[in-house]
Amino acid sequence: MTIYELDHELFRSSFRAFAERELAPHVPEWERAGIMDRSAYLEAGRHGFIGMAIPEAFGGGGVKDFRFNAVLNEEVARLNLGGGGLGMMLHNDITTPYFIEYCTDEQRARWLPGIASGELITAIAMTEPGTGSDLQSIATTAVRDGDEWVVNGAKTFITNGINSDLVVVACRTGNPNDGNDSMSLLVIERGMPGFERGRNLDKIGQHSADTAELFFSDVRVPATNVLGEIGNAFKYLSFNLAQERLSIGLYGVAAARAALDWTIEYVKERTAFGKPISSFQNTKFVLAEIATEIDVTQPFINQCVVKLNAGELSPADAAKSKLWGSELQKRTTDRCLQLFGGYGYMTEYSIGPAYADARISTIYGGTSEIMKTIISKDVLA
Repeated sequence: MTIYELDHELFRSSFRAFAERELAPHVPEWERAGIMDRSAYLEAGRHGFIGMAIPEAFGGGGVKDFRFNAVLNEEVARLNLGGGGLGMMLHNDITTPYFIEYCTDEQRARWLPGIASGELITAIAMTEPGTGSDLQSIATTAVRDGDEWVVNGAKTFITNGINSDLVVVACRTGNPNDGNDSMSLLVIERGMPGFERGRNLDKIGQHSADTAELFFSDVRVPATNVLGEIGNAFKYLSFNLAQERLSIGLYGVAAARAALDWTIEYVKERTAFGKPISSFQNTKFVLAEIATEIDVTQPFINQCVVKLNAGELSPADAAKSKLWGSELQKRTTDRCLQLFGGYGYMTEYSIGPAYADARISTIYGGTSEIMKTIISKDVLA
């Protein structure tokens, strides 16, 4: 049973044609360069594939329906667009909601049109060296000085870290003894003195998703760049975690399905010992198991999308979608690569890069272990 309507399928067809024409041919070049060209965001914005939920008055699609995001994510996985496609997903699914939800009228007018057009690329900076998923240990500080906040600290593993123009930075603005109430979100903009980008980190996968270290040395941020209210960072971060985790889980299932499709095509054509690989019992059993896992998972993911649109997706269900979808992606790409044999280890086939790209999925957005902790609290409640 599909959750998509005619408008979503038309959107799918339109994005697929755009991606095959404007994105897919450049993926090898972007992967080698370690970054997607900024012009791709501009083209995507021009065709309406960025900021679908941004109000029309600010150049967006004006439709707050996560099913459009889901369609885009499924096509990114199907076409194996690599890290660049995932960077675009982060811009749409993870960072843009903060600007839609918490900007003042002045901030909306200043930032939303550029976010919708692809002129302003966004990132969110939470993780710090040594903190990992432990947001309560964030050490980056922002101290009030007149009409400005002075920011000092460092972040790491920041997707879109090189390309980004607007970075939502989690800072400690109060006494650490105040707990969650001591954290705030500030938007730091490209070119602000003292804001430096470190290395574009060399990863084992998702190469075209520029991932960087960010450094803040006495960066003077206008008070007008505070996102929402001071001291509410944890509340705001929790607001979008359900969508972020569902986005990762949904992509994981789509990536698993894409890997299965490539593998079915390959084993039908590839022969060994005078027979197609598809005729061997092991191949049949492995593909049967993978297909079953995907088909059993898809209805739960669909249900989560419906709940998210209705504002009813619980933290536990979001964690389940992220846990299972990302683990399924990792497990499936590994098993499918095995059926490709030595060719699976070559980058000329999609399965090799997809396998490398999949490894981070059980780590970012909250590790699988963190997801299990969240789910267990709900189970034991």
